Amino acid sequence: MIRLYTLSLAVSFGRRTPLMFACGQRSPRSTVARGMIALVAACALNACDLVSQPDTGQGAAQQANTELGARIDDASGVVVAGVPLNAALLRRFYARHGFEPVWTSQPAATKSLVEAVLRAGDQGLAPDLFHADLLRHRAELPPLDRDLLLSDAFLTYADALARGAVPVERRSDDQVLTPSPIDVAAALDAATLSPDPGAAIDALAPKTPTYLALLKALRAYRASAASGHKVDTNRLRTIEVGLERQRWLPRSLPPERAWVNVADQRLVLYRANRPIFSTRVVVGEDVRRNQTPEFRATIDASFFDPPWVIPKDIVDAEILPKISRDPTYLAHNHMVMLPGGEAEQLPGPEAGLGLLMFDMPNRFDVYLHDTPDRYIFKRDNRRISHGCIRVQNPRDLAALLLREPIDSVNQGIAIGTTTRHDLPTPVPVFVVYQTAFVDAAGALQFRPDFYERDAEIWRALQKHEPGGDATAQTDQRTRLSARLTF
Repeated sequence: MIRLYTLSLAVSFGRRTPLMFACGQRSPRSTVARGMIALVAACALNACDLVSQPDTGQGAAQQANTELGARIDDASGVVVAGVPLNAALLRRFYARHGFEPVWTSQPAATKSLVEAVLRAGDQGLAPDLFHADLLRHRAELPPLDRDLLLSDAFLTYADALARGAVPVERRSDDQVLTPSPIDVAAALDAATLSPDPGAAIDALAPKTPTYLALLKALRAYRASAASGHKVDTNRLRTIEVGLERQRWLPRSLPPERAWVNVADQRLVLYRANRPIFSTRVVVGEDVRRNQTPEFRATIDASFFDPPWVIPKDIVDAEILPKISRDPTYLAHNHMVMLPGGEAEQLPGPEAGLGLLMFDMPNRFDVYLHDTPDRYIFKRDNRRISHGCIRVQNPRDLAALLLREPIDSVNQGIAIGTTTRHDLPTPVPVFVVYQTAFVDAAGALQFRPDFYERDAEIWRALQKHEPGGDATAQTDQRTRLSARLTF
């Protein structure tokens, strides 16, 4: 893991620039609590300027003056047949309709959307997450309850397809990938104008090669199970979690990108959406505090011959005990102590960052870099860092990112002075954790869930309703997880 510190160093073109980096364990982080079919698909890709707007005074007055608005504004929450609904989504949706019922006048759209929700399993989502049982018996509900239930089911299903059933605010703080925002209330309205509203909502799902391959695999597993064949329930669960992870990604990935799959312990560089380079990487240890997070950043530059600033927590845990046993340890390892209890290892072939570091500022202080320990890349288990990502062939990667011959990279490193080299065009980098993915040859691959994150996602997917009766939710989760168990 690399933290940022500022040093003033000479760069290759003769002026001084701040150089900021250090490698070490991440500091503790607190949990982050934070129409036509084509039209709806475009909304998913570009957000269609549909980001929700705050309620105006007029909207609040409309809400207060209708029975439906009063239900949504109830301080105790919106509840239908004992099931709590998403008041925030409902408020945004009904504000577009004067806080009046919507679905009685749209029977065809209602039928199409209900059918889409009930086949949510085709997307690897449990229909029960969207009130499937109540939808089947909706005729038994009072009209106002029925309208609220339908809206909530459609909105939450659309939201799950658009950004995941476990959106970023419900995940742990080291899983922050998320697609562009979309106002699902506006997307639902757009869907009702299309010939097939259900298909329009389904179009909010990703269309990545991995998502489509996982859908195909899901159908095959279910067909096999329906034919009476025994299926690997763990593999089926991995497929469904893999679909959820795909929903966390942008609907249109940058054509040039660096892609680090922590679960695969490999980096792939894409250009024009085609893989042009692949290399092994070392990633964070299995222990939670050192796991490599999932995030997006941008590689701006390469540093040749970088020093390594060692954070105080690592100095205390690892360096000071070595100094106590060997007073010459600092000198032998080209280190000096810094104010505040940190240490710095001077640039050189034995420095912790090796001879190359890729500058990609991010809130986790995780960076790609070289290492002097070349032997570790022969290991199958390369989960040995404090969270940083060590690259097996960093010079080749630098040459590709800088669009320079590798000889130029080698000559720059040979100078032995810390220099920064800006990329001609910054390159997005995605650090993902995908235990199910399509490789460069187009084949579906699976990897072990060594961080046990898939298990966390699966459990989160089983949470039926936010809030509400805890016993009822536990019973619901038990019923859902009976199909597949860890």
